[in-house]
Amino acid sequence: MLNNIGLPGLLLIAVVVLVLFGRGKISSLMGEVGKGITSFKKGVSEGSKELEDQAETEDAKDVTPEAKEQDKDKV
Repeated sequence: MLNNIGLPGLLLIAVVVLVLFGRGKISSLMGEVGKGITSFKKGVSEGSKELEDQAETEDAKDVTPEAKEQDKDKV
């Protein structure tokens, strides 16, 4: 359905939106969208940095069970 809108259809939609909401409302809305995108990018970069820092600080843990005295004699 949306594949055959074309450039004239998009221009008509843009004009209708501009008439309904006004230029000031649209510019403030786009400013909020920009702030949201910036905040999202900042959160993603901080999260990935935190994961990298956490991976660097953790040493490889030995998860093998400790052998009991009886088991040591068998080996």
